[in-house]
This record gives sequence, structure tokens and C-alpha cells, in this order.
Amino acid sequence: MLLSSAESKQLSLSQIDDLRLAASKLSGAKRRSFQAEMSLKYCDGNVRLTESVFGWGRETVGLGVAERKTGITCVGAQSGFSGTKRWEQRHPGAARALRQLAESDAQQDPTFESTLAYSRLTAAAALKGVGEQGFAPEQLPTLSTMAAVLNRMGYRLGQVVKAKPKKTARNRRDFQQHPPSQRTVE
Repeated sequence: MLLSSAESKQLSLSQIDDLRLAASKLSGAKRRSFQAEMSLKYCDGNVRLTESVFGWGRETVGLGVAERKTGITCVGAQSGFSGTKRWEQRHPGAARALRQLAESDAQQDPTFESTLAYSRLTAAAALKGVGEQGFAPEQLPTLSTMAAVLNRMGYRLGQVVKAKPKKTARNRRDFQQHPPSQRTVE
């Protein structure tokens, strides 16, 4: 390993390992910026020496040094063009129809503590409703995806709460006086 410039600046092997670890925690432009800083500080901006000392790719370090000199950060298009797009992005018309359908059946959280809207609309009913509006079956998502889409739109699917009889003091008193094991069947 060539440590000529690094040795003159008192860089130990544990420090090199620490800098490698720090760089591995970063990504993209932040990583390149960090690597360029270390290259300029410890290797006088020599990308080949930086590659041999730290084990970083010289193309990456060179790009970081160039970004630092020009002040222009290169932005990769990976995140914008990779991965599967969400259903709402692939079918915006159907997503608008779904939002209108869910809005008609939604109600605000009664405590007003959150911005969530609760809906009695089930994922199956939403799927059927959007399908009835004339969208092709291949445009419609699966049942589980429809539930996830509604959740992403801010609608929480909850079961309809049925009316429960209130417990009164009289009912509790009767229960305590005559437990189920002592009741007689008439």
C-alpha cells in the first residue's frame, strides 16, 4: 500500500478503516463529497493514491473532486427511473375516480386529533365501484393493493361499529347477585 502522502500526514490504519466506514454510511453526492474531502486532505487530490490508500473507486473520487471544484453536483437518474411505480402513478384517472368514491363515503376522525378520514368503504366495494365506472380490469389492482392504495390516500378502513347496549348499574348488580352458574332456566 502506498502511504507516502498519507504517512506524511500521520494517518494510521485504524483511521483509514474509520474513514472507510464513514464513507460506507453515506450514498450518492454526499459520499462523493466526503471522499473528495478526504482525497484532498490526505492524498493531495490524487485519485489514484486515494484509491490505493482507501480502496475507493478512482472514478467516484474523481467525480467528487470535480464536483467540488466546479460547485455543480451531478444528480443521478437512478431513483427517478428505477423501481415499480405505484398504482396511483400508473393509472391517474382510476386513482381520481377512487378518491371521489372514497370521499363520498368518508368521515373525519371524531376526535379531530389526526388528519385521517375513516371510511366504511371496503376494498372490495372500492374495487367494484371503480370497475363500474368503466375502467378496464387490467387497470384495476388486486384486493390487497386496493386496501394499501386507500391507506396511502389517507383513508383508514375500519369496521362499522355496531350499537352496543350501555351497561347500567342495575345490570351489573343483577349479574353480581346471580352469576351465570346460579341462574335457572325457565
